[in-house]
Amino acid sequence: MTIGESLLDGPPPTFLPADTSAVDALAAGRTPEDVAAQFPTSSLAWAVLADQAWGEKRTIESYAFARVGYHRGLDALRRNGWKGHGPVPWSHEPNQGFLRCLAALARAAQAINETEEATRCSQFLTDCDPAATAALVH
Repeated sequence: MTIGESLLDGPPPTFLPADTSAVDALAAGRTPEDVAAQFPTSSLAWAVLADQAWGEKRTIESYAFARVGYHRGLDALRRNGWKGHGPVPWSHEPNQGFLRCLAALARAAQAINETEEATRCSQFLTDCDPAATAALVH
């Protein structure tokens, strides 16, 4: 332990690297399907697909897209030092794809009566950053 280090402080926040390829492709007007196919590790691409499916009342597809993006995001978080808990700030734009997938997974799980998963995902979102919950849960 370092002098001055607080034992009450939790783990440091995790900041994912920029997902510029997927962001640029989406901004250029490429379809989310094309972007997810070209950049399958991009949680953002999967989040866009999940939200699009949800808006079109395709709940099962939204659930599936969100689940893929969620797991891709967990992989990215772990590669970047996350140990299974700790802040994942909403204010850091590259984190938003993962957080959007987590919120979409909670929403779709609730819609298909996966109550335990919906509750777990909602709590996980708040644990990552209450600002994410405020921004994403309507």
